[in-house]
Amino acid sequence: MSAMAKFDGVLLASDFDNTLVYTKGARDAGLSEIPQMCERNREALDYFTKNGGLFSISTGRAVPAFADYAPELPINAPCIVANGAGLYDFRTERYIETAFLGEETRAHVAVLLRRFPQLPFEIYHTDRRIHAMHPNRYITNHEHLTRARTVTVEDFSEVDFPLVKLLFEDDRDRLDEVRDFIRAQGWGGDYELIYSGDNLLEMTARGANKGEMALHLAARLGVGREDLYCIGDHSNDVSMALVSAIRFAPENAIDEMKAIPGMRILSHCADGAVADVVEILDKKY
Repeated sequence: MSAMAKFDGVLLASDFDNTLVYTKGARDAGLSEIPQMCERNREALDYFTKNGGLFSISTGRAVPAFADYAPELPINAPCIVANGAGLYDFRTERYIETAFLGEETRAHVAVLLRRFPQLPFEIYHTDRRIHAMHPNRYITNHEHLTRARTVTVEDFSEVDFPLVKLLFEDDRDRLDEVRDFIRAQGWGGDYELIYSGDNLLEMTARGANKGEMALHLAARLGVGREDLYCIGDHSNDVSMALVSAIRFAPENAIDEMKAIPGMRILSHCADGAVADVVEILDKKY
């Protein structure tokens, strides 16, 4: 019988943008290339995985917006994509669990578009297609950052289902209006509405969030709740922090994340916040 490795049965799930890799500067500049993961993170994750640890990315990005980056990372577990709308194995290129938007969403979006006729948003399909309605500068910048091309569609009624998620992109005050309008509808409770950036409002099916999917992933891998660790920087990472055995956030995280009780604030993302987590776990195990 082989000896147990140090991190056997330990799962670390990290957000990608501005947690594992600092992408904010590239996004603000409208650049298509983002920095590489810092060497400190890479060395720490190599050590973690070589000693039995399971490393997963938990991202707001859908599959086509993350597929180019996945091969460059030391991932050895399925990843949480689209803010928890799916578990995707980039090694086998298939979903292993999904929580997609169904046909009932079509009528709800029709109501939304009657209230906001020029609402700009991206539509993520299950087969890597991305459509966009009323594209604006935020959608253009997002397209450059993710390197995932969108195709404009004029009529939402022509969109086929199921969908992975919708991503509304506009000025924050307008997105707040959109969020509040949806929540005020009788069907508003059917959806998760979470900010993944100042100008990005994600809409997924109810229960499709990073925290719920992190628990599902841990269960699939036989990892106990006490050995599940998560790190993230933004509002869409709150649910994940709440299920983590120890709550972690990089120094550059938003105040909402830093204010969570028990949160441990680590280095800035660009300086190796994820490596800090591995060092803490190295002492614990």
